[in-house]
Amino acid sequence: MLGKSVSQNSLILGLFALVTAGILALTYQGTADKIALEERRAAQRAFLELLPDLPNSNSLLDNTLTLSKIHSTALGLETIAEVNVARKNSQPVAVILPSVAPDGYSGKIKLAVGIYADGSLSGVRVLAHRETPGLGDKIETKKSDWILGFRGKSLEQPEPMQWQVKKDGGAFDQFTGATITPRAVVRRVKQTLEFYRANKTLFIPETDVDSPQTPKSTPGVPVEGDALSQYR
Repeated sequence: MLGKSVSQNSLILGLFALVTAGILALTYQGTADKIALEERRAAQRAFLELLPDLPNSNSLLDNTLTLSKIHSTALGLETIAEVNVARKNSQPVAVILPSVAPDGYSGKIKLAVGIYADGSLSGVRVLAHRETPGLGDKIETKKSDWILGFRGKSLEQPEPMQWQVKKDGGAFDQFTGATITPRAVVRRVKQTLEFYRANKTLFIPETDVDSPQTPKSTPGVPVEGDALSQYR
């Protein structure tokens, strides 16, 4: 009798565990899907803001180029990166690179970095972060206009040594009471520009650039051929 009772209790507990695990799995999947949807919406808003002067910016979410693992890692991503390509008259004129600053005050800062064919920035937007409210969150456009200052900048303007916050002797403002966050963003944006310059023919074939440059090799990042031929 006791054995039968124990078996029944074990069966009930087992069923309860299965139901609980199922509910948790569904909850996790639902949360993951919601986060992915929100990030996609944030990306869409960011793309429209980064390239307002180009037509059909909405199609940027679907006009993508998949990078190799080594290139994705160079941009700070743990997963394979997808680069969004903007076109005008069927020619690539700008790209939006995903990039991650690993050293924010509270962790990683996910960025969308818009770069025109000539290597100048169309702008930068933050897609996700965990920075301190009231301090580090000023990297958001709804909190301050700080991040708008990247538009038009390049590796020539300001010069490379000036790609730092002013506290470190550079050209970019930091926030009152928060230097780590803007420092991390400035560093990552510069690194993203360097990545673009070293691997430009991945995104903009030399024949489509007014002043073609021989792509430079980033340590550990091989330069590949015209990877945009699949879109022609």
